[in-house]
Amino acid sequence: MTDQPKQLGGGRRMLGDFSPKLAGLTDDVLFEDVWNRTELAARDRSLITVAVLIAGGDADQLAFHLGRAKENGVTEAELVEAITHLAFYAGWPKAMTAVMVAKQVFSD
Repeated sequence: MTDQPKQLGGGRRMLGDFSPKLAGLTDDVLFEDVWNRTELAARDRSLITVAVLIAGGDADQLAFHLGRAKENGVTEAELVEAITHLAFYAGWPKAMTAVMVAKQVFSD
């Protein structure tokens, strides 16, 4: 799976002046290392990440990762279907929150 786009973090850009260690871990460990491992495609990592963020109710991070998922080849229809599927496993309120976040992200 070497022909996938290299995943880059934006931790230093977003919060490097406020929390340099967390920013560095985000960029150097999470994105540079974990997201670029070849054992899973970035598309699969995106679907897993979106599912976990929905299940956890992490709407702020979800907005970013829905965009990242699209960049990694997941379609809007697939993401909406994943949200619908998760309504029965993660909870209806979390799915409703997620679909509203998706609607906003996809309209931007």
